[in-house]
Amino acid sequence: MKMKVKNRALLGQLGDVDLRLLRVFKTVADCGSMAAAELELNIGISTISRHVKDLEIRLGLTLCRRGRSGFSLTAEGARVYESTLRLLASTDAFRASVDEIHRRMGGQLNIAVHDKTSSNPAARIGEAIALFCEHAPGVALNLHVAHINAIERGIIDGQFQVGIIPGHRRSDSFAYDALFGETMLLYCGASHPLFKAADKGMNWNGLAAFQFAGLGYHSPNMELSQKKHLRRNATAFDQEGIANLILSGKFLGFLPDHYAASFVALNRMRAIRPALFRYQCVFHCILRRSPEPSRATRAFQACLIETHRSASDPS
Repeated sequence: MKMKVKNRALLGQLGDVDLRLLRVFKTVADCGSMAAAELELNIGISTISRHVKDLEIRLGLTLCRRGRSGFSLTAEGARVYESTLRLLASTDAFRASVDEIHRRMGGQLNIAVHDKTSSNPAARIGEAIALFCEHAPGVALNLHVAHINAIERGIIDGQFQVGIIPGHRRSDSFAYDALFGETMLLYCGASHPLFKAADKGMNWNGLAAFQFAGLGYHSPNMELSQKKHLRRNATAFDQEGIANLILSGKFLGFLPDHYAASFVALNRMRAIRPALFRYQCVFHCILRRSPEPSRATRAFQACLIETHRSASDPS
């Protein structure tokens, strides 16, 4: 009697239908029966049986035996099962890879920084930018310089995603991370009466005799001037404006010591009794709490924290 030859496999290129049939077959093999697979797959036994039969036709192989004696894989079925595990693992890995590509950080990130931070030796914003660019090369960075209130408004309305500002009043709308410090000293210009005067004996009350230039928005500068009863005779809205008012020789004003250093070196201004007339600022990274910041925003926040933490770590 002539043996019946198995039909040749009709399987060509794999498609979604083949992958679906292979997943059904794998589930049946894992569960040990079609009845058990029914619960796992949430489809009827007759449909499962038809899917397995369709796969056998596609492959030209008998994959399993089912009947009164129970369910079991044939030798060919066992080999197809092992191949199915490898194939489905590869397709799952491919799908995960594609998903990650779609989730990769892209687009634009708008960062707003309070002015005159780049000359601060404690600031590591440049290093944070470099680290972020390594992690997210597909994100285009837009760097803005603005005063505190403008940055806070911009974060709230979505114009900026990350802000770097000196700490002052806190808002529940923002998440804060302390980054670095800054020393503010009181300066006068070369033509000011105090430029060549001795510091000894000078006190806060004595400053009332001189005109003071301050920032025109809520800030540590404004808080200190109110606390020490310094009447603002001229107003500026950035450190550059304060510097020009000081250089006029008509006003006293506070500046970051690192920013004023170049003017001091040129003998164009000097700090007045720096041990007394001073205050400290702590700069924070601020993010809007809601809605949840984007992956790129959180990544830049992490870079800022990492670079400043490593800079302050003595080890």
